[in-house]
This record gives sequence, structure tokens and C-alpha cells, in this order.
Amino acid sequence: MADLRPFRGVRPSREVVQHVVVPPYDAVSVEEARADVRSNPHSFFRISRPEADLAPGVEACADTVHALGRRNLDVFLSEKWLRQDSQPGFYLYRQRMGDHVQTGVVATASVDEYDDGLIKQHAMPRADRAEDRTRHLDALGANDEPVFLTYRAHSFIDSLVKEGTHALAESDFTTEDGIRHTFWCVHGDLNWRLAEAFLSVPALYIADGHHRGVAASRVHALREQREQEGGHGRFLAVAFPHDQLRVLDYNRVVKDLNGLSPGVFLERLAERFEVTRATQKQPDRAHRFGMYLEGTWFQLTAKPGTVERTPTGSLDVNILQRNLLGPLLGIGDPRRDVRLDCVPGTHGMEALERRVDSRAATVAFALFPTGMDQLMAISDAGDVVPPRTTWFEPRLRSGLVLHLF
Repeated sequence: MADLRPFRGVRPSREVVQHVVVPPYDAVSVEEARADVRSNPHSFFRISRPEADLAPGVEACADTVHALGRRNLDVFLSEKWLRQDSQPGFYLYRQRMGDHVQTGVVATASVDEYDDGLIKQHAMPRADRAEDRTRHLDALGANDEPVFLTYRAHSFIDSLVKEGTHALAESDFTTEDGIRHTFWCVHGDLNWRLAEAFLSVPALYIADGHHRGVAASRVHALREQREQEGGHGRFLAVAFPHDQLRVLDYNRVVKDLNGLSPGVFLERLAERFEVTRATQKQPDRAHRFGMYLEGTWFQLTAKPGTVERTPTGSLDVNILQRNLLGPLLGIGDPRRDVRLDCVPGTHGMEALERRVDSRAATVAFALFPTGMDQLMAISDAGDVVPPRTTWFEPRLRSGLVLHLF
């Protein structure tokens, strides 16, 4: 079952919400966050990324930085820029990006269900990021950013969510990237009807924010060891039906051909791929890739026998790594090799062309987006995907609501 519950959210008022909300802390550089804080004292980066509230060159240890985040949260509460609701409830969060619309239920999820594997993962978070967020959440005493969850679409939950969006929205605004964000409070018996409906959902899946899930689990364990009471057994989450989510391509560029000439490289490619001149830049199906080399787009189609018949082995990122990036270009560890870079699909094929044409890279590969069904099958199998396999868009904004524990 999916144990999602209402909670007393801490959130900004209509008057300041658009000044408070920001992109996720890890989606911008510290310089970008610092620039936002300088021009906007309401910026949520002061809480989610408190080092942005320090002047450049100021040295501070991690403990000092995280303590600053808690002090800033106290300031936001005392100034009434953030206020805690008097009654627990669910919230609904809709994002509209062009023609794409997704509406999620904002709730608290169970750390016990996470620890027991009922909230399933498909990625292994970086240890340094998980440790940083653990210390951040512990100092803050709150989940300031949600874990992005999904579940197999459920028609009855869809109908309940639709009912909730008939109410007057608490906030409705469009951010600088053109994405419209609408936020509702759920009132009355719709809360328990939603909670009861989720009990029939067999599993939740982490779409994004795996390190936040790990951090929530670790903070709960730490606070239990200290015998600290509170709501640390639950964490902030937004749950979307899987058929509303959009996974974009996550493409690759490589600085050089590992000592091969373009001609020899193409000959070697033909051993594992059918190589043709491309009539379109983006691949039109799985197991097919676009490649930009020396001003020309090629189409690469994986030959029979090059694809493993497992949920993880059949991922295009693994096909590319096992048949091309590793054996031909010598990239053994795609997470750490500085010759490899990844480019989100939001940047378009033109970004790949620019990298190659400017000689910042020698070759670029366009991948077909990983499907939600693939990700859930991998999670169900207890497996994980390679780093930088998925790019979810739109990203969740931070600062719309917090969960104090």
C-alpha cells in the first residue's frame, strides 16, 4: 500500500509566493543562487542553499552553513513570509509546460515504507550529496524540498485530484522559464478519501530526488538514536501518476575519438551498429541513436545480439556504453570521465551541434528518452540505472510548502 498522509504545511502567502519559490537547490550553481539572494531577500535559496546567503570568499564549514539555513527559516517564519497551516491537509500541485500538464498530490510519505522497499528506487544517489542533505535536513528540522514520486495511474485517484482542483487555487503564477505553477489546499473529507485511495496503490516509485529519500531515512535513524520526538518518520513528497510524467532525452558529447580517425571510428561502429546518414536528428525509437560527427548527422541502430534482454541491459544508455563509449572511446566510468558530458534534452539538438562545431567536443550522441514503464520495471526488479539516464521536465519548484518535523 502507499501510506501518504496530510500534514500541516508551512508555505508562503499569495502575496509573496512568487518571490519565495526557486528551482531545486541542485539545479543551479552557488553563483546563480547567490545572485538571486542578493536581489531578493525572500529567496528560498536562503533556506535550501544557505551558502548563497554568504558573501563570495567567506569560508564556512558545513555545520555553519546548515545552521544558517535554520536561522533563515526562523526569520521567514517570524516575518510571516512562511506560515504553518492550522489543520493538516493534502495539497495539489499542477505544472503546465506548453501542452504538457501534470498534477501531483503533495503529502508526507513513510520512512518505514522507504526503508522496507515499498517506495522503490531506480538510481543510486551520490554519497556526497546524500551526506550533505542529511546534515542539512537534520539542522533544518524540516523537509524543505520534496521527493518526486510516481505511481501507476489510478483512475479513481485521478477523479479525486480533479475534484480538488475545482476549488480556488492558493497560488497560480508563471515562472521565468514559461512554466505555469498552480497550487491548491485540499479541504474537508477529500483528505481522507485521498488517503484511503492511495492505500490501494501497491507501490510508489522515486522519479527524482533519490538523495532526498536517503537523507530522510538517515535523519530519522539519527533522531531515533538521540530519542528525539517529532515527525521525522515521514518526509515531504509529491506523487504524480506515471502517465502524466514526461521523461526527456539525456544526450552525450565526447571530447575526442580516443585516438581514432573519423574514418576508422565509423568502420568500427559498423561492427555493432547499422550506420546510415540520418534523415532526422533525433532517434525515433529505442535502440536507435543520432550521432553528430564532422558536421554530419548519422543514424545508429543497434544490431541483433548487442542488446541484453534484461530491463537494465536494454536501456539505451547501457547499449551505448557497452557497445560504443566503453570499447571504442575508452570511457570506462561515465560518472567520472572528464571526456564525457551529458546534455539535457531541453537544450535541443542545436546544443549538441554547437558543442561539436565549436570543437568543445568531437562527437555527440542523441538518445531516445527512457520510458516510465522501463523505469518502474527496473525498480520492481531491484536494479538501478546508470547515472544521468533520465531528465524529468518540468522540475518541481522549491518553497511552495515545507514539512516541519
